[in-house]
Amino acid sequence: LVFLIPPSWDLTVNEYLFLYFQVLKAADYSSPWKGQQQMYKLDIGWPKIPEYFTGQTFCVAVDSLHGLVYVGQRGNNVPKVLVFSEEGYFLYSWNNTVEMPHGIFVLNTATDSSVWITDVGTGKYGHTVKQYSPSGKLMQILGTPGNAGSSLIPLQFDQPAEIFVEESGDIYVVDGDGGMNNRLLKLSNDYKEIWLTGTNGTGIGQFKIPHSVTVDPFGRVWVADRDNKRIQVFDKVTGEWLGSWSSCFSEDGPYSVRFTASYKYLIVAQLNINRLAILAAPPVGSIGDCVMVNTVQLADETKPHLVDVDMKSGAVYVAEIGAQQVQKYVPL
Repeated sequence: LVFLIPPSWDLTVNEYLFLYFQVLKAADYSSPWKGQQQMYKLDIGWPKIPEYFTGQTFCVAVDSLHGLVYVGQRGNNVPKVLVFSEEGYFLYSWNNTVEMPHGIFVLNTATDSSVWITDVGTGKYGHTVKQYSPSGKLMQILGTPGNAGSSLIPLQFDQPAEIFVEESGDIYVVDGDGGMNNRLLKLSNDYKEIWLTGTNGTGIGQFKIPHSVTVDPFGRVWVADRDNKRIQVFDKVTGEWLGSWSSCFSEDGPYSVRFTASYKYLIVAQLNINRLAILAAPPVGSIGDCVMVNTVQLADETKPHLVDVDMKSGAVYVAEIGAQQVQKYVPL
């Protein structure tokens, strides 16, 4: 800037600085010490034929072991579950016993694979968490189909939002998506309660729409506490509250929370501002404060609802209810 100003102007140092910052502001300049390099780019070739999305795409889950991507969508006379290859080719779909999918999760064990879906419908299949074979055969129902409730014996849910299943068979459910329950529930592999935390409220360990859940390798359970605009963290063995993050969510609450393949970052969807936030994941020890290291700004009205990460390739899949599609972002 100094070389562009005529010497006849005879400006002071402060006047030079003022002009300098005005130019930066006008150009919306991002300085090297402030800006971040892009971490992901959109894979415009995924899927190969987007017309297979015929409803509102609420959720997506990746089977990294077999290279499959499962999509849950809603709508009248549409297949509720679509299955694609990681290259983007449509493979098959199924519709039986799925009413209104909200969350979806793929579990791979040493012996088999299964697909878990939370169903928030109000009909005869709703208020349940269901386990399917990869081809869509119903294998297990958790909850009381068609009946909302808070009971643990028999087990009942009210619009369960999402599920995470460990290879051991332990299950974490956030319940619910606007119903009577605001809780995080851990179940054993025989579907008995191990611990339960959460009531409706804004205090420590309380929730207002717990919307997404994931577990890290360090024994911590991460919950997107959507309407409280924070992420809360719990000990997976005891259910003890370990901390929370709220400073990153002043503009919009977290809708989805997933770790990257390296577990160095968290990918968080923010539906109302059409953004993916990339947060630094703390190592073992204190949760500390939230640090946003990057963002991916999506198009207006895209409305990213839930995401999942391919733990082999690192690709991020985003289920967008506004755009009625799933998009794939690949790491750079």
